[in-house]
Amino acid sequence: MKSFETHSEEETIALGRQIARELPKRAIVLLIGNLGAGKTTLAKGILSGLGAAEPDEVTSPTFTLIHEYGGGRAYHIDLYRLDTPRQVATLGLEEIFDRMSKHDAIVLIEWGEKFPDLFPVRRIEIHLRLLSESTRQITINQ
Repeated sequence: MKSFETHSEEETIALGRQIARELPKRAIVLLIGNLGAGKTTLAKGILSGLGAAEPDEVTSPTFTLIHEYGGGRAYHIDLYRLDTPRQVATLGLEEIFDRMSKHDAIVLIEWGEKFPDLFPVRRIEIHLRLLSESTRQITINQ
């Protein structure tokens, strides 16, 4: 387990870039934290660090549910608006996981903790906690 503290959006993005350098070529990463904890900001840094997108190109997939970056090298998924495993099943995550197993890809999932049984046991969990308006504690469990 690794733990970090960031004090600005820029620091959170920079930490995301650092995390990207240490990720395996294929990984499912759950981004876990309350609203406003910095999940999408961290995703901006991770996707940037992977060379899949620039931070200003990354937006929360809250309404579209899935964004694909870098020609399928990275996926950013947001399950916030979903309430049941049946709703999640309609997204086609199995297809994404299957593609990921054949080609190097990273799958970032916000609010994945709502449906822990739907994801492989071999996953990385990144917990984000708001300590103050600008300070976040970010803990990585592999």
